[in-house]
Amino acid sequence: MEKYHLRDMLPIIEEYEKKAGSLIPILHEVQKKLGYLPKEVQEFIAEELGIPYSQVYSVVTFYSFFTMEPKGDYTISVCTGTACHVKGADELTEELKDRLNVEEGGTSDDGKFTFNTKRCVGACSKAPIVMVGDDVYGKVQTEELEDILNRY
Repeated sequence: MEKYHLRDMLPIIEEYEKKAGSLIPILHEVQKKLGYLPKEVQEFIAEELGIPYSQVYSVVTFYSFFTMEPKGDYTISVCTGTACHVKGADELTEELKDRLNVEEGGTSDDGKFTFNTKRCVGACSKAPIVMVGDDVYGKVQTEELEDILNRY
């Protein structure tokens, strides 16, 4: 995530503003640049597009791929599907919450990890599953979590 100045958003807005349905592409590009969509950036986009802030806010909060909170360098997830649940996903979840000092959806104080759970990742034969970004770790035991975290 980089530091930003509101004027840095102008080239993105100018690239899309004249096109129909420009709001979502603008939000995508700005989030790609910043990592999230803080309120002041949403207000700036609304002002530049000449639309109400409530319209921008409603789009950001409706679509799950937009976020108003900074995310960590890595997203770490525990699968909580049936097979993973039966094989210990709850223990992995609690251990990660303790180690990272976060609740689900939270980001560690060092900004390295954002923690969440996933309903099913489709690798039931390797349950329980922990994912860090696109890296998949199967048959994970709680004592392996420190080693996994240290890789990142």
